[in-house]
Amino acid sequence: MEPGNITQLSEFLLLGFSKQKELQPLLFGLFLSMYLTTVLGNLLIILVIISDSHLHMPMYFFLCPLSFVDICFTSTTVPKMLVNIHTESKVISYAGCITQMYFLLLFSGLDIFLLTVMAYDRYVAICYPLHYTVIMNYRLCGLLVLACWITGVLNSFLHTFMALRLSFCTDLEIPHFFCELNQVVHCACSNTFLNDMVIYITAMLLAIGPFAGILYSYSKIVSSICAISSAQGKYKAFSTCASHLSVVSLFYCTLLGVYLSSAVTQNSHSTATASLMYTVVTPMLNPFIYSLRNKDIKSALKRLFGRIMRREPIDSSQ
Repeated sequence: MEPGNITQLSEFLLLGFSKQKELQPLLFGLFLSMYLTTVLGNLLIILVIISDSHLHMPMYFFLCPLSFVDICFTSTTVPKMLVNIHTESKVISYAGCITQMYFLLLFSGLDIFLLTVMAYDRYVAICYPLHYTVIMNYRLCGLLVLACWITGVLNSFLHTFMALRLSFCTDLEIPHFFCELNQVVHCACSNTFLNDMVIYITAMLLAIGPFAGILYSYSKIVSSICAISSAQGKYKAFSTCASHLSVVSLFYCTLLGVYLSSAVTQNSHSTATASLMYTVVTPMLNPFIYSLRNKDIKSALKRLFGRIMRREPIDSSQ
């Protein structure tokens, strides 16, 4: 079937979480507060890292783009959901759906790649502490972040291009609160075999591959920590990885839960609820994890708020 004008005139319906009108104000207030918490929390992390010279090191160099990506990731889905709840409309245009899908793929991929790069950073810091500053120089850090962006852009472009080839007929209801790739593909009335193959292959390479890299890094980190003789040295070494390990566990456990639940059950409502965890809840919790479990961040926050209370200029050289 020719894609032609069918896809150009199509609109999708995002069914969301609940059809009960009395729950809509509650959902609107809940998601708005979560979105504002995510944006403000991650912006605060970025501001603290940029303004405090004590945090100008590779570990926090990667945390800055991760916080930025978390803001963008949540902003791709929640504002549209809030508009739909407020206007009591479930419609999203074809162009809007494809655009949302592109940026969701981009920022979810960037989350995975940046977490993998941060695991490598912790691996070098724990396993090769004497060579850490030489290996993790700013040139390498910049190249790693650039590689994450290039890979993310190419991956999302590939899936979007494949989706643009599909034809859509009348069944355009998406049992989700955003245009999730798999749901959009399965709405098509044309053959989706090639799309499914691309989805599975890229998932193996760009999701399971980085996860295996994270597991390998932490296996080496654990063996290095176990080789440390003093209990204080072990605690200090592990504390430098605790925040990142918490974020990785939260992100991958919720992401894995989504796809396991979708494979086990056909209940689209439970899948949408599970998706809420890694698209909204995890980006919201990341700033709290890094601020509450990281002494450097907590100290930098105290210095920043102290300068604000004294109305001193925020200078990154201090």
